[in-house]
Amino acid sequence: MKFLRSLLLVAPLAVALRLDRRGRVVYDGYKIFRVTAPNDAAAFEAHLESLEAIDLTHNHGHTEEAHFDIAVPPESLSAFETLNFTSEVLTEDLGVDIALEGELAEYPGLDDLSAAALPSLSWFNAYHAYADHLTYLRDIQSSFSANSELITAGKTFEGRDIQGIHLWGSGGKDSKPAVYFNGNVHAREWISSKVVEYLTYQLVANYNNDTTVKGFLDKYDFYILPIVNPDGFLYTQTSNRLWRKNRQTRSGTSSIGTDVNRNWPYKWDGEGSSTSPGSETYRGAAAGDTPENIGIRTLSDQLAAKKGIKLYVDWHSYGQYILTPYGYSCTAAASNQAAQNTLARNTATAIARPYGTRFTAGPTCSTLYATAGGSNDYVTDVSKAQYGWAIELRDTGRNGFTLPADQILPTGIEIWEGMKYLFANM
Repeated sequence: MKFLRSLLLVAPLAVALRLDRRGRVVYDGYKIFRVTAPNDAAAFEAHLESLEAIDLTHNHGHTEEAHFDIAVPPESLSAFETLNFTSEVLTEDLGVDIALEGELAEYPGLDDLSAAALPSLSWFNAYHAYADHLTYLRDIQSSFSANSELITAGKTFEGRDIQGIHLWGSGGKDSKPAVYFNGNVHAREWISSKVVEYLTYQLVANYNNDTTVKGFLDKYDFYILPIVNPDGFLYTQTSNRLWRKNRQTRSGTSSIGTDVNRNWPYKWDGEGSSTSPGSETYRGAAAGDTPENIGIRTLSDQLAAKKGIKLYVDWHSYGQYILTPYGYSCTAAASNQAAQNTLARNTATAIARPYGTRFTAGPTCSTLYATAGGSNDYVTDVSKAQYGWAIELRDTGRNGFTLPADQILPTGIEIWEGMKYLFANM
């Protein structure tokens, strides 16, 4: 584990990316390998640089401690093979995998023309442009107008609103403890916003015809932000599918972007983030200095000051993990750690029921790796959430960030099963 942690914090590689006619990064011919970490870290890092490989291990965290995933460009494949690392191929052609996600589809509209019409379920058959996600939010709010409102949680570096929706039940607005969901803080993790939107759909669609779902909304206020990094998300759709961070520029460096999920002002400068502006896990120049973090953190603090936060989930991909506190330490434990871990394991069991998809549950650091300045640590210890989790969605590496569109709905269905258990038992 010590080797892997040191590797994750090195400055990123100077990859010579190829562009198509539209200026988008092309990944045709890239292979993704899962490599067993060699003992000589310095030599391995030098090899990665010479290969102009892309290190993908910073953010998904699903690998065992002695493994990591890299994307090797086609011109370096022969050189990689001569190194004789112990490895397996996860993806034969990253460009093909990106193509299999499908083109961004047109917004499908509503199920019918009534005032309470829901967005069409075909929304979950494809990926869509960022502007369509905003339309989806408006439409689902309109279908549940007596018990919902559109909300914003500040602005991004490029000036976009961080938009979401607030749902409530029979007790009225702001009358119950909060369930707070954040999606797509890491721009390339497209499935995360789709799943958050699916959970929203199920809550709204079933409030008036399912007593169990009605009970969830009557017991909790839901604050849902499907895309908290819209600048980065939009950039993945227009320029670079594998972009992770926000799009913040800083004086003194040509590198762009900060990892908003290493920027929370709690245990910010510990192990599990980088001080290098070019790193995928760059934590920023100061704790909490990204506009996106300010926005979503302010909402967290506001919810804590109202009725408190019952549950916080920061949604990610990939790896199939349910992560409880803490990321900043592998020995620290929340006051209710045993209860959190039991609830997480049982939620994983519920997720497996529809399709057999297996999730691993446990504390972030001891289950995966250290993460300094992470969301669920802040929301647990500062905002005092009873449960502060991060959930890594499908899959375990075959498709990774480029999950095919035909897996959107099954992913939503299995996670809804898990959330129904969680909401009923937390």
